[in-house]
Amino acid sequence: MGELHWKTAITDVKPNKICLRGYPVDQLIGKISFAQAIYLVLKGEFPTPEVGKLVDAIFVSSVDHGASPPSVLAARTVASTGAELNSAVAAGVSAISRYHGGAIEEGMKLFQEIAKRIEEKKASEDEVVREVLKEMKEKGKRASGFGHRIHSQDPRTQKLFSLAEELGLAAQFVRIARAVEKGLEEIMGKRLPINVDGAIAALLCELDIPPEIGNAFFIIARVPGLVAHVHEEMTRMRPMRKIDPQDYEYDGPGERKVE
Repeated sequence: MGELHWKTAITDVKPNKICLRGYPVDQLIGKISFAQAIYLVLKGEFPTPEVGKLVDAIFVSSVDHGASPPSVLAARTVASTGAELNSAVAAGVSAISRYHGGAIEEGMKLFQEIAKRIEEKKASEDEVVREVLKEMKEKGKRASGFGHRIHSQDPRTQKLFSLAEELGLAAQFVRIARAVEKGLEEIMGKRLPINVDGAIAALLCELDIPPEIGNAFFIIARVPGLVAHVHEEMTRMRPMRKIDPQDYEYDGPGERKVE
């Protein structure tokens, strides 16, 4: 072994064999879902059936959010130049940051800091939340994962939380997220509902996912939506058009019932 020798614990590849976290990939095919495979590669172990179902729901919740988000506009703009699919999608992914899709990591860190203080001070969740929010207000910091430019009540949040409760996975961090929502209204004087990023942040904390990879869950979920928008731009729109972020009209199928 040379001086540049290094190790990885993710995937072992040998002639005619691929083992993901120790499991032969050909044996996983057809037996686990894509969401379960993502959890396996990130955490190193299979999720329980309940955790796997919740992770799958998290991905579904963020698969797309229309034509106006910055990531979609960036992807469509690059696609309109005639760039390849991967370049256009990469442009969209690159636009996911602190104010768009990147609130999950910061939200997780906020919730974990509150949980840490609760443990250290042996205080109530509401008491610590008010203390932390007042400190943030004094420093001019915003609470990531709350408020939405379109939704006064994000429909994805309640569904994710209710599913987590059904699966027995909603605990301290979901309570903390709700306490922050309540505290923000008291301190700011206006309601800032938990958005889907805040909901995902709370649930990933419940699942003991490292906050450093929290935003990856939004990125992974949103890539299929970006691909759909890029393909539509390439096949339906004229090249090098001026893309108005607001003056567009949806003309897809009307609302359909999920059987």
